[in-house]
Amino acid sequence: MKILIVKLGAIGDIIHALPAVAEIRRKLPDAHIAWLAETRSAAILRGSPVLDELIEIDTRALKKTRTMRAFREAVGDQIGGLRSTKFDISIDLQGLLKSAAAAKISGSPVRWGFSRKDLREQAARIFYTNTAKAVAERTHIIDKNFALVREAFQFEGEADRLEFPITKNDSEKAEISEFIKTPFVLLNPGGGWPTKLWHAEKFGLLADMLYEKLNLRSIISIGPNEEHLAERAVQNSKSGTSIIAKLSIKGFYELAKYAEVYVGGDTGPTHIAVAAGTPVVGIFGPTEWWRNGSPDPNDICVGRTDIECRIDCHRRSCNKWICMDIDVNTVFNAVMQRIENKKAAVK
Repeated sequence: MKILIVKLGAIGDIIHALPAVAEIRRKLPDAHIAWLAETRSAAILRGSPVLDELIEIDTRALKKTRTMRAFREAVGDQIGGLRSTKFDISIDLQGLLKSAAAAKISGSPVRWGFSRKDLREQAARIFYTNTAKAVAERTHIIDKNFALVREAFQFEGEADRLEFPITKNDSEKAEISEFIKTPFVLLNPGGGWPTKLWHAEKFGLLADMLYEKLNLRSIISIGPNEEHLAERAVQNSKSGTSIIAKLSIKGFYELAKYAEVYVGGDTGPTHIAVAAGTPVVGIFGPTEWWRNGSPDPNDICVGRTDIECRIDCHRRSCNKWICMDIDVNTVFNAVMQRIENKKAAVK
């Protein structure tokens, strides 16, 4: 059987889809599994043992197309060999019009997607031959992906286990060697949406508290174009013990494995830290922990529960924006609790 997984991005979305694809590999070990992903998010998938093929596409270039015919031609130009594989089935774990269209363009005769209720863009439904049953309210996105895969392949029972198959090589080990000599907390002030960001200055104050009270230095991790956030954090740290790390995606994944705790918002690095098994404190505002947060019950979400406007918000801009107005002591106490949870789990 030849299977096409369509999950274009972003990085957090790909992380959330990995356990379901790992389940396919376990249940169908002889299948040919290909994954169609955006080039800017595909690095985390390269070399994954659950994949036979990784097909990369630049969807930013596709935004210039105005018609479906132009879209098809542009996709064909980028991934001309997509149809030559002759997939038996495609699974769209994205739920967008562009991801559903890509599944259709692949030529696979059977195309599964989420129910109309669970689609991010309901127009995507026209490209599917089959849709899964609607999932229950407040279902984590990982479980939502599992549900679609189990129904598409008629897998019995619950998923065997939660697995994030990400590979590393010697270059990632070399990338992090200078950072792991002493215990540290990994802080990430970045994020894709401005409304998901906890104030960078507060990360600097948190770094001081971690050093003064726990003797833990902080590594402030950033992605592309986030240098200004790290600089603001460092400038507001009086202890001078924080250092900035700008790593590759897999370099960050390796570094996260050594962290005592990770602190960050609803963003790709947070989900990578979860995949690495790092103890996590998530700071969530316009999005929900129950949907996007860690499935580990020992991990902790810090968020405002005293404001009505936070419910089902998902705004990328806001003229009120108080959901991330969380004091440093609250986050520090959450870090303390997560460390205690870690100790209790080891006993």
